[in-house]
Amino acid sequence: MRKIILALAVLIANFTIEAQVKTPQPSPKSTLNQVVGLTDVTVEYSRPSAKGRPVFGDLVPFGRLWRTGANQNSMVSFSEDVVIKGNTLKKGKYAIFTTPKADMWEIIFYSDTDNWGTPEKWDENKVALRTNVDPIVLGNHVETFTMAINNLTNDSATLDISWEKTMVSIKFEVPTQKAAMASIKKVLAGPTAGDYFSAAQYLFQSEGDLNKALEYVNKAVSMAKPEDVPFWHLRLKSLIQAKMGNKSGAIETAKLSLAGAEKANNADYVKMNNDSIKEWSKK
Repeated sequence: MRKIILALAVLIANFTIEAQVKTPQPSPKSTLNQVVGLTDVTVEYSRPSAKGRPVFGDLVPFGRLWRTGANQNSMVSFSEDVVIKGNTLKKGKYAIFTTPKADMWEIIFYSDTDNWGTPEKWDENKVALRTNVDPIVLGNHVETFTMAINNLTNDSATLDISWEKTMVSIKFEVPTQKAAMASIKKVLAGPTAGDYFSAAQYLFQSEGDLNKALEYVNKAVSMAKPEDVPFWHLRLKSLIQAKMGNKSGAIETAKLSLAGAEKANNADYVKMNNDSIKEWSKK
């Protein structure tokens, strides 16, 4: 009897899974990824269609806050700070709300992106930036609500919102020159202390050239003030010295690493250094 019940349960479960009906969403979701200069921009939104209905001033009333699309908030994210009409919008993810009017649209970037539609309770403290733009009358009909990143240059682009025969275009500037110069400066400045440490660690662990390993770890150590040298850098240096047969030098370096580990309350490195000093002190 139990076997029959179990078999029926499996059969019903399989039928339920297979019987699920799949239909297209009336406002399908869309995601747009675009690099502007050196800034990553992502737009996520749902796309309702007009379906013969008059949109602005009717389906979307003038003068009323609009979710700007359908379903969940339409959202835009920027990997760097951007500038809109002289005002800085900090890097991050924002819901886009709009108040359409016949002669002007208000665009709002809102820091809370977890709303379905407009927020039940509006919080002005969550408004990251407001700006006004003039609507553009299109010569062609846009059946499906569309958001796009257009007019790309190294330093700017536009976030374009279009539906029916209306489009608004929000220009934003990106810090390409600042980011490019920072990248150039970083690369031309040469390897960092972390780069030298990683190279020394690789040579030590892979039974490579210990002289090169010691050279690299010394460069890593020299790039910080004596009181700021990471204790893990000193730990690696002591291990390299010991492996090269310089036990006295390894002990002195291990003592410095020990002091740093104690200051940082890192029990693991304290124990490792104490164990090594004890081992290397044996005659």
